[in-house]
Amino acid sequence: MRARHGAVATDALSAPVPLVLIVEDEKDLAALLELNLSQAGFEARVTHSGAEGLRLAAEVTPELVLLDLNLPDLSGLDVCRQLRVSTATRSIPVVMLTARSDERDRVSGFESGADDYVVKPFSIRELVLRLRAVLRRTSAEDESRPPVVAGIIRLEPAMHRCFIGGEEVHLTQLEFRLLHHLSSRVDRVQTREVLLEQVWGLSTALETRTVDTHVMRLRDKLGPARDYLQTVRGVGYRLVIPEEAARAAR
Repeated sequence: MRARHGAVATDALSAPVPLVLIVEDEKDLAALLELNLSQAGFEARVTHSGAEGLRLAAEVTPELVLLDLNLPDLSGLDVCRQLRVSTATRSIPVVMLTARSDERDRVSGFESGADDYVVKPFSIRELVLRLRAVLRRTSAEDESRPPVVAGIIRLEPAMHRCFIGGEEVHLTQLEFRLLHHLSSRVDRVQTREVLLEQVWGLSTALETRTVDTHVMRLRDKLGPARDYLQTVRGVGYRLVIPEEAARAAR
């Protein structure tokens, strides 16, 4: 995490203060979030529009974006998708904040690239814990994991970069975590429930079809390595390299 202007450390060993960009059109709620997150040890910056949120995310590169779905100009889903497309912002974690609790809305949120999904009304304490959990997870991925090579696939977690046969492929944060998880466990079948827990960080009964949707989209992006990602009927998925796939076919 980076040190921030205006985030004064008490001594040289103090941890940098993570910046959270709050994109929320309800001004009272945005002010409440800003106050409580500041008290919880975050630096918070607020905007009330999706377009301004996209501009600020690229300009100040926050550690996390807290994003409302119902914005006056752009849908929060569209904002999230644009964050994931841009090279400057694609690795920034996004936590969606919304009154929509329907399962289909949650699935849409994750499919657009969100890292977590918090339903209103919520407790500030729970929100803070979930933001910290997302930051810990992404920090561990970005800083402590070495490159992973599986056949022609090469993943570089420190830079959030994926290469297929030497050509860079742009993945969303969730797609990257999914491919990293599978590439680190070559030829080991991963159930949908395990993937939901380990990749999405969910232990709830969220429909497992959200995993299927992400796997389909990831497979399309893998190009010449698309056959590495195999479906194990009735169980889940695994990643194999060509030699192992050939042995399995005999």
